[in-house]
Amino acid sequence: MPNRLAESTSPYLLQHKDNPVDWWPWGDDAFEEARRREVPVFLSVGYSACHWCHVMAHESFDNDAIAAYLNDNFISIKVDREERPDVDSVYMEATQALTGRGGWPMSVFLDHDGRPFYAGTYFPPEPRHGMGGFPQLLGSITEAWTSQREQLTAAAARITDSLNERAGQFAKAAIDAETLDSAVEILVGQFDADDGGFGGAPKFPPSMTLEFLLRNDARHRLAGRFDPRMLTMVEVTCEAMARGGMYDQLGGGFARYSVDGQWVVPHFEKMLYDNALLIRVYLHWWRSTGSPLAERVVRESVEWLLRELRTDEGGFAAALDADSPFEPGGHAHEGAFYAFTPAQLNAALNADDVAWAAELLQVTQAGTFENGASVLQLRRDPDDIERWNRVRSELVTYRERRPRPSRDDKIVAAWNGLAIAALAEAGALLDEPTWVEAAMTAADLLISVHLGGGDTGDGELGDRLVRVSRDGVAGGHAPGTLEDYGDVAEGFLALYSVTGDDEWLAFAGILLDVVLEHFRESDTGGFFDTADDSPAVSSALRRPQDPTDNAAPSGWSAATGALLSYAALTGSEPHRQAAEAALEVFGGLAARAPRFASWGLAVAEALLDGPREIAVVGSFDDPGTRELRRIALRATAPGAVVAVGDGSESAVALLQDRPMRDGLPTAYVCRAFTCSAPTVDPAELAREVAARA
Repeated sequence: MPNRLAESTSPYLLQHKDNPVDWWPWGDDAFEEARRREVPVFLSVGYSACHWCHVMAHESFDNDAIAAYLNDNFISIKVDREERPDVDSVYMEATQALTGRGGWPMSVFLDHDGRPFYAGTYFPPEPRHGMGGFPQLLGSITEAWTSQREQLTAAAARITDSLNERAGQFAKAAIDAETLDSAVEILVGQFDADDGGFGGAPKFPPSMTLEFLLRNDARHRLAGRFDPRMLTMVEVTCEAMARGGMYDQLGGGFARYSVDGQWVVPHFEKMLYDNALLIRVYLHWWRSTGSPLAERVVRESVEWLLRELRTDEGGFAAALDADSPFEPGGHAHEGAFYAFTPAQLNAALNADDVAWAAELLQVTQAGTFENGASVLQLRRDPDDIERWNRVRSELVTYRERRPRPSRDDKIVAAWNGLAIAALAEAGALLDEPTWVEAAMTAADLLISVHLGGGDTGDGELGDRLVRVSRDGVAGGHAPGTLEDYGDVAEGFLALYSVTGDDEWLAFAGILLDVVLEHFRESDTGGFFDTADDSPAVSSALRRPQDPTDNAAPSGWSAATGALLSYAALTGSEPHRQAAEAALEVFGGLAARAPRFASWGLAVAEALLDGPREIAVVGSFDDPGTRELRRIALRATAPGAVVAVGDGSESAVALLQDRPMRDGLPTAYVCRAFTCSAPTVDPAELAREVAARA
């Protein structure tokens, strides 16, 4: 009989609806029941594409004896971290403080006020490799709760007090060119010159760090200085990732991270946020250098995104799982869909192609993965492109007969905002209008379903975002976080620059006004991760607040970037001042952990450069207007914004009082709305904004 999770919209929670564990969703009802029964709370946090979450579910949560013990002695709560990042962040901080590390599944034991007293991640069903068994842990927690309740709750109070005391203690410093260049020097010291990336294994794609380096390089070039190190770090890392096993050489798209330092064996789940960010990184690498590899990766990854993550409603699903069975109905194994043995190559290809493909894709008898299988790599360009295209097609056909990884098809607002920005820019720069249309369709879905949950009842949309939806229905228990508002606003601003449609700018303004009213910490200029009127995670725990970037931009850095771009387009001083104040925390992080402040530092690069505001005025049907617009969108000037108008009266401040020159399409390049001489010459515009003509 299904448990309470059967009514969830989260695919991850639905994966657990048939567990014998009597799961509760996150909410006050669960804690009230724990008080009534006088038992502690067991909180399990994970996500649908998490390999070890599946392992613990199979080993422990599907185990009747373990489930019975949990049901008798605990109230068990299951949370999808992607649906409730506020819950995840609060208890992840506690887990890291208590254990020195974090990860998923996250296992936390709480008192009736939601205060943590014990935490960990994956626990095996019996003692193994130095880890205690989950049943033994449950027994110890029950014994302590029964016989040492006062000591245990006192410990929970001390842990909570310690976490709360650390809240908001962020060192701040003004950001200038020296600060940013010093951050680059730290990254140079951490850079792996042989294999790309920063630090050792495991290696995650450093999307935001690469964006920061591209912007830093552009700022130097605009100032007439040339330092090859920034672009070298970008190129070595991007090429290594694209040629290794972390990139799907057959279908496109990137896995979440590499377990080794050479990008050979990935953790195979594919996340929307990673691929949206990486599409933009490779696009911007192409914009700076014209790299054919960069363009290929963008095109293949966008096609993968549209083919495998696009939902029937036009949004983009959260993730593809890492695991799938070798045969229909079999037990799931990590990477089963992607890896090949020599025998499988032989079954998939003509005899004449097997040895050639094995050498090209580095499929060996020993294997690079498990059970003699190899993860496909493409460490050099094929010497025969036609042959490679045919072999690739045959391998794709063979692979399609395998059971596919499952898809987490919930729509996360923030990650769709990142995808919208990537698709809009890529479609415009690579002349693929269908990609821009896909971005607009996804944006329409966010407006109709996520913005205020749709219609307010009087025919008007609200101004508050819902974080998740599924099958066109908004998830009612997941209010939008700062990350959602910042990333969706970023997507809408990208659509405005690409389409010239004022509505996208207006919607971005609506979201950013909510950021300033409900997320801003008035006395410091910083931001909270949740709105002031969102339900608190716990009355005993602080409101979550974290400026550091992780796998995706933090809400703080995402909102700051969107505020700065919006101010550059509209001339809004309150939005610019808010961005400037919020950036000070990244000045403090720059000297200590630039890799975890990279998007904030990238936004700071834009602030230092202006950012440059490019107004293109002319008829949309005029080839001259289209050429100036093309150059404007190719600008590498950090954070440059683009507005295109036909010369008629415009509500967009950047386009106001900008006439054409001698009746010809004209471009204005401005900083803080002070413009250089207008130009009708695309080459001159390209020089002003550092664009490849």
